[in-house]
Amino acid sequence: MSKFLLWVLMLLPFLPLSSSSHSEAIEALLSRLATKRAAPSVQESAAKAVLQRLLPTHLDSFQFEIVSKDVCGGKSCFWISNYNVSSKNGPEIMIKGTTAVEIASGLHWYIKYWCGAHVSWDKTGSIQIASIPKPGSLPLVKDEGVLIQRPVPWNYYQNVVTSSYSYVWWDWERWEKEIDWMALQGVNLPLAFNGQEAIWQKVFMDFNISKKDLNGFFGGPAFLAWARMGNLHGWGGPLSQNWLDEQLVLQKQILCRMLELGMTPVLPSFSGNVPEALKKIFPSANITRLGEWNTVDNNTRWCCTYLLDASDPLFIQIGKAFIRQQIKEYGDVTDIYNCDTFNENSPPTNDPAYISSLGAAIYKAMSQGDKDSVWLMQGWLFYSDSGFWKPPQMKALLHSVPFGKMVVLDLFADAKPIWRTSSQFYGTPYIWCMLHNFGGNIEMYGILDAVSSGPVDARISKNSTMVGVGMCMEGIEQNPVVYELMSEMAFRSEKVQLVEWLKTYSYRRYGKAVHHVEAAWEILYRTIYNCTDGIADHNTDFMVNFPDWDPSLNPRSDISKEQHIIQKILTQTGRRKILFQETSSDLPQSHLWYSTHEVVNALRLFLDAGNELSKSSTYRYDLVDLTRQVLSKLGNQVYLDAVIAFRQKDAKNFHLHSQKFVQLVKDIDTLLASDDNFLLGTWLESAKKLAVNPREMEQYEWNARTQLTMWFYVTKTNQSKLHDYANKFWSGLLENYYLPRASMYFSYLAKALTENKNFKLEEWRREWISYSNKWQAGKELYPVRAKGDTLAISRALYEKYFN
Repeated sequence: MSKFLLWVLMLLPFLPLSSSSHSEAIEALLSRLATKRAAPSVQESAAKAVLQRLLPTHLDSFQFEIVSKDVCGGKSCFWISNYNVSSKNGPEIMIKGTTAVEIASGLHWYIKYWCGAHVSWDKTGSIQIASIPKPGSLPLVKDEGVLIQRPVPWNYYQNVVTSSYSYVWWDWERWEKEIDWMALQGVNLPLAFNGQEAIWQKVFMDFNISKKDLNGFFGGPAFLAWARMGNLHGWGGPLSQNWLDEQLVLQKQILCRMLELGMTPVLPSFSGNVPEALKKIFPSANITRLGEWNTVDNNTRWCCTYLLDASDPLFIQIGKAFIRQQIKEYGDVTDIYNCDTFNENSPPTNDPAYISSLGAAIYKAMSQGDKDSVWLMQGWLFYSDSGFWKPPQMKALLHSVPFGKMVVLDLFADAKPIWRTSSQFYGTPYIWCMLHNFGGNIEMYGILDAVSSGPVDARISKNSTMVGVGMCMEGIEQNPVVYELMSEMAFRSEKVQLVEWLKTYSYRRYGKAVHHVEAAWEILYRTIYNCTDGIADHNTDFMVNFPDWDPSLNPRSDISKEQHIIQKILTQTGRRKILFQETSSDLPQSHLWYSTHEVVNALRLFLDAGNELSKSSTYRYDLVDLTRQVLSKLGNQVYLDAVIAFRQKDAKNFHLHSQKFVQLVKDIDTLLASDDNFLLGTWLESAKKLAVNPREMEQYEWNARTQLTMWFYVTKTNQSKLHDYANKFWSGLLENYYLPRASMYFSYLAKALTENKNFKLEEWRREWISYSNKWQAGKELYPVRAKGDTLAISRALYEKYFN
């Protein structure tokens, strides 16, 4: 029998079903997951608790009720209606929903579209509820009310690295707010990755791995995501037993609340990443060391972890043990597990039969731990490593498990949808996802048209296997307009008319209609939020991602390998490889996709509305963010002007432009300091707050500082390849980290001009890296409270630079 025929016969039980069978398989899964939710009375109480935390004054104004899908035409839905028109003191509005998430979503929909309210993350301006009428005066809905169905079952949330870029220092108080936000936005399929190291500790100890062996396996708190994926080991660690225990307690609180609200959490599963000690304990096991990952000198001290081949019987034993240990700790809370064995690790051969056997083995490990398990897989590999994953290889992996037992995340569908080029993932159910953010960078950016139309186009396309929408950003708490729109797509069956939607968004966000900001949002829609160049937007503004190169030489041969702005390269960043723009000159280029002149006009319009809106926290956040955006783009040009003057040996203009760049950094820091949401101190203090002793406090602060800056390890004259990947526009970070770097660099350039000598790049690197090392290990305090008048500062900066 030929190898090809054997492969076909292996796949026969797993080939895609007809559309009706497809629907039946998904419905069977949904029905099974529904049995794991809390009882209706518990969910109604959980939804009421969300209301109490959001609108305590209106607790008696709403009545909630869980209903079956039959009430909603066989789908998940919420139904908003009037409770009792004659009632003055009792409930005014009835909201029914198939789960507490649908009820919370219905509440959010009502206060948005009937009361003009707005809900945002605290760090993006928080909520605007002043427009909601007092109890007894809530607006009525027409006739029998409004019923909104989900067009697809799931609204997925998180990226596997969000836990490190955004959630790492959270306590339960902050997590409770996030889960409330998730419920209000309709999220019903969130990742739940906290606490897994405590589970792994118990599992590996059963395989004779000691706690000491695990010290070099787990990463530090800020780098756990990449240790989990096998990119690194030990970096920022070791983890204390306190950390392991407290994170497990926190995970149980998170899962409990998710279940109370009717969510289906996604838990981790075994991808093959193992401690080095396992190779010694099981010498015959098929364990290989992975290749280099973002090292500067091929040093394997922190990278090159060990991978247990999925075909090895030990793989199934460990995978089964991990699933069962989670069930023992948490109970039977889900059947959906994430696994991404191949995202940065291509199989050793492209033989479809071999790939199919690997996929089957991975799923077998899951299913032996949970017989009803479903494999949730990120589909990023099919884009980032498209040279390997051709149709035969994709089909072999996607069809290696029974149909309905795998769901794929089309992770970057907002810019690079895979469903279009893969025949709907060759019949495999998938979730249309928006990636949007890298590294938790702060930059105004988005593709609103794609968000509005992409999920609809995918769902109504021929033979569609789309089963959900999702938000897969690496970092949260930025660009609230993008996430509000994306969340709504979980309940919209048609494309959004964005010009009108943005007008109502402006009204809701600021609590009143102001012509100037409405006009500004029209400009922002066609500029900043209309990025159609296909470039993955990782903030490359020179202030926060400073070019490491010698401008007196041809940068094509000299610019450092770490920079993300070189000509058409694929840069490994965490688990993803991003294609950045091709330079058209021999100068560094930051990403710019819009007319800066138009956006300066939008800023002027925002400022014109200042007298009316200055008391609004959402307005102040947006004003700071827009002013920062405009000034940072100006800084990119000023930097290039300085470099050009240096090349022309024009000392006068070099001094003028380099000092202007330095002043811009100082001015932006002052601007950011005027808003609580742009402060470095908040991040550092939240890290230290989790520590229980001085050693932990020192370690956690180092983790927090290092992730933002060098990220990974350095040598005396080589920055980390990931330096500035997680850059932030935060007050304190600009003045005390980014500013000294630029000042040192310009000082070396000025000295080269004055002495008519070559620029000493290596000397600058040595001095800068030494400074960075000291800053990362520093303990100086940074403010956690804003100072200054945002509107006055923004107006002064506009006058200074643009009038």
